[in-house]
Amino acid sequence: MTTFQRARSEEQRAARRRAILGTAAAMLTEMPVAELSLNELSRRVGLAKSNVLKYFESREAVLLELFGIEFDAWIDDLEAALRDAAGSPAQRSEQLVEAVVRTLSARPVFCDLISAQAAVLERNISTEVALTFKRAALAGYQRMLIVVTAALPQIGVEGASRFIANASMLAGAIWTHSHPTAAILAAYEADPELATIRLEFAPSLREALTSLLYGLLPR
Repeated sequence: MTTFQRARSEEQRAARRRAILGTAAAMLTEMPVAELSLNELSRRVGLAKSNVLKYFESREAVLLELFGIEFDAWIDDLEAALRDAAGSPAQRSEQLVEAVVRTLSARPVFCDLISAQAAVLERNISTEVALTFKRAALAGYQRMLIVVTAALPQIGVEGASRFIANASMLAGAIWTHSHPTAAILAAYEADPELATIRLEFAPSLREALTSLLYGLLPR
């Protein structure tokens, strides 16, 4: 835990914000989004809760800004993974799916944030925070359109738009169901027959995205 003195300049305020975001990101490697509390975040960052609220209006505002940072970093990963995409439409489709699955699997914090976006992160925020978040999300979406259409030109802009929108919802839902509570995990272990309904993130997402692309590509 770091103890801060009062911020007296914009540079110091920016440093406080970075510290809060960095601490939140570290906490999410230890616990799911649902368990991250503003009280514990304040304790770990070394500020009173009232002081944290001077930099972010709520816990959700912290997590939304962290979402944006993770989103940008993930798009960088995806762009790098698809830089050498080549071959037939079928081969390019497989490369796109594999790149999405691999890069998302490598970012569990981002996956957890995606799964919590609509139900948790977008609650308890002001219109100002919502506008900032959605404008950043739109910029990220536009970057993704470029990445997807460059990797798979046959899908077109409209197809890429639908792929991105549906892929994000699939990733969030599959992440949630593939990371069940302790009670559900215990149930799976207690009854081996339940293994048939247990989801694993990467193979389930791969199958869902492959089916999605099949429906979007022109025949």
